[in-house]
Amino acid sequence: MNKITRRQAMGTAAGALAALGIAGATAHAAGTDSRAATTPSGTVDEVYQGRRIRITPASASGGHHGGHHGGGHHGLPTVRIDGRELHVMRNADGTWISVVNHYETFADPLSLARAAVRELQGATLAPFSPTGGTA
Repeated sequence: MNKITRRQAMGTAAGALAALGIAGATAHAAGTDSRAATTPSGTVDEVYQGRRIRITPASASGGHHGGHHGGGHHGLPTVRIDGRELHVMRNADGTWISVVNHYETFADPLSLARAAVRELQGATLAPFSPTGGTA
């Protein structure tokens, strides 16, 4: 049986890693089909994996009490997936979580909304009520 040299092993590993990187980048590009538009007011409106994500900044979404009454919970942006509100929260360290991805943090509301779309896997976002019922 032939022994493999260290150089051959390193070359094989480097080739495999390069192939995985190309495959991963191709799969990511194929799965994201996003077409984002940001308006002058800062509203994000994009289609991501066939779902419409709309994010309205707190200053443009109705102020202090919104969300279920017109937008923005206590200065937070309003995030909607296909017109249904995704309840989002900001952590003390500046990261974001949602009711869909409660144990995973995200750098910004758009990353959070995209992750929620992936997690929903085509399901409709259910209404959220902090008291346990539905809105």
